[in-house]
Amino acid sequence: MISTVDFRNGTRLIVDGEPFYIVEFQHVKPGKGGAFVRTKLKSYLTGNVLDRTFRSGERFEEPDLEEREMQFLYATGDSYTFMDTETYEQLTFEKQMLGENVDLLKENMVVTILIYENRPIAVELPNFIELKVIDAEPSVRGDTATGGTKPAIVETGATIKVPLYLEVGTVIKIDTRTRSYVERVR
Repeated sequence: MISTVDFRNGTRLIVDGEPFYIVEFQHVKPGKGGAFVRTKLKSYLTGNVLDRTFRSGERFEEPDLEEREMQFLYATGDSYTFMDTETYEQLTFEKQMLGENVDLLKENMVVTILIYENRPIAVELPNFIELKVIDAEPSVRGDTATGGTKPAIVETGATIKVPLYLEVGTVIKIDTRTRSYVERVR
């Protein structure tokens, strides 16, 4: 059982019989009345985001999620094939089953697949990945490190906002939780 005291970003819980994870939370202690927790929850099954308020001390059941380490092998159309790193069993998942970061998957990348009631519900990528920029507007003399950003397409096809000075061919580190540029890789 999880109490509101244990809430952290990414904490998994069951609300109304469905598995969710906490995107954002805030403990509130008003001058009058009892404390409460304001949360933003995202459903693993539907992807819907709910704003919910819970009384402090309220308890929740943890979802029975199985985590399996799997290596991404290849994609054909909307089907993505992974191999279990322990049993070498190959499983194929449809694109919509894998969540929003599917466009950051690179061949041979090891990821964690969450399985709920014998079906995959999400892919958890490593927190940081390194990808090569394959397309971006050319940098212009005068673009600085503290200036703005521009969209760049990385080798997996995802579009990431990067600093203006970055050029095609640069390898960058990306935070998969926020889908944001972290730094250049030397």
